Amino acid sequence: MWFARRFTPTLVLTLLGAALACRDAESPTDPTPSVELSAAGAPLSFAQVSVSGFGSGSHSCGVTTDGRAYCWGLNTSGQLGIGSVFEGPEDCGNPCSTRPMAVVGGHRWLHVRAGDRFTCGLTTDNLAYCWGRNFEGQLGTTAAVVEGTPVPVSGGHKFRQIRVGVAHVCGITLANVAFCWGANWAGQLGDGTTIQRSTPVRVLGDFSWSALTADYTQTCGVTSANKAYCWGANISGELGDGTTTRRLRPRAVAGGFAFRQIEAGFHDTCAVTTGNRAYCWGSNFNGGLGDNTRIDRLTPVPVAGSRLFDNVNTAGGSTCGVTLGGKGFCWGNNSVGQLGIGTYNYRLGPTLVAGNLLWTGIAIGGATCGVTTDHRAYCWGDNTDGQLGDGTRTQRPAPTAVVAPL
Repeated sequence: MWFARRFTPTLVLTLLGAALACRDAESPTDPTPSVELSAAGAPLSFAQVSVSGFGSGSHSCGVTTDGRAYCWGLNTSGQLGIGSVFEGPEDCGNPCSTRPMAVVGGHRWLHVRAGDRFTCGLTTDNLAYCWGRNFEGQLGTTAAVVEGTPVPVSGGHKFRQIRVGVAHVCGITLANVAFCWGANWAGQLGDGTTIQRSTPVRVLGDFSWSALTADYTQTCGVTSANKAYCWGANISGELGDGTTTRRLRPRAVAGGFAFRQIEAGFHDTCAVTTGNRAYCWGSNFNGGLGDNTRIDRLTPVPVAGSRLFDNVNTAGGSTCGVTLGGKGFCWGNNSVGQLGIGTYNYRLGPTLVAGNLLWTGIAIGGATCGVTTDHRAYCWGDNTDGQLGDGTRTQRPAPTAVVAPL
């Protein structure tokens, strides 16, 4: 549903230039992406993008290189943050926008994350805000909510990272403590209960966290010692502990791997080791684990091939990763073209994303969006509600440039 960037934009460009000389030497043969520029002005310069999960909410958001937040797609619950609910400049059968719209409030943002009909973001002063749907307490406040407008998460915590699932949110404070809030029917908040929380509660255990990830009913994290833990539902082995037993508090992922990045999907999880190898586990019905099979895995298995990955992202049985050389590869479910390979065929192993583009990260859901090394945003896949941001509602099986705001 989102991607985490490990480096500053300047350092990314420097490292990618060096890495290209020795890794991912294959020459792309896929068609060039569609570039649709807006008559309203130059496209935005993005640092980060996020998409809602497969079949959940149909909107996308991003932060520009100067810290402004924009969203596009469906707006039935005010998830675009434009100060209104059930309104949008266009009618997709529901209120929507097919182009980026500025999030109101005048904040400057570090990153934003799109969930199921809600969005959360972290400002440059390390405060968390959320907007949109709040049926499960995912906005993190008991205060009055101005619909469609960012509201501060209760508690006054200073966060350095927040991550959004379908209906719950988790964050890491500046002291590396994890808090979660929202839906908790499977124990995904990690507080030892299944009680829904409308304000942040601390994740159990004396851990120092470096990264978190959340999806439908599970949450995972990596500690500062590079150990991975997961909690919540475990229907297909998505917690990676060798069982299918639900866990109400963090449980170590099997295998003893040293991970630096981790991403939870609908019923699967993927991670990148400190040696830049990608591993996945959980449901593999659509080939989202990338091991060239469709066999569910209760413990981590390596993604096929010898590529070294900077980051991975997974959702709805589809997974994408960006190599150290900036190449984008995707695999798994491709029913709406979300793999970006120019076709609608499923892939059981990594397949090069169409177009001769270099990426810093790719976020996958029903729609998929990514940011290139020159800070352009491209999206592909489902576009029913304008979530590709290309000014249309046309489904795209290959990257298409996000256009300028109206």
